[in-house]
Amino acid sequence: MIKLLLKLIVVALVANAAWHVMTAYTSHYKFKDSVQQTTQFGNDKSVEQLKTRILALAADYDLPIGEDDLSVRREGTHTIVDTSYSKSIDLAPGFSQPWRFEVHVDTFSEAPMAR
Repeated sequence: MIKLLLKLIVVALVANAAWHVMTAYTSHYKFKDSVQQTTQFGNDKSVEQLKTRILALAADYDLPIGEDDLSVRREGTHTIVDTSYSKSIDLAPGFSQPWRFEVHVDTFSEAPMAR
């Protein structure tokens, strides 16, 4: 009986950790997709307008990204966005681990771009 209880506790801890990691990665990939869509269809926006929109997206997804952590630049027909952030993930009750996430988006467009 005690052996079964220990197995159930281990399964519950693993499920809890997996849930928290999955939630963090889901937010990360949704943010990355939103950034890609913003740059892909943001040819009429300036770099500063794109930065403002990307920072708003980060706030929407509750990601700790500041203006100094974000790089947006245009090179010819490419819009390039680079940022990174750390987020604390609860792997077990009372145990958090900081995880680092990197975002690199390079979007190509043939439409005229604003500077």
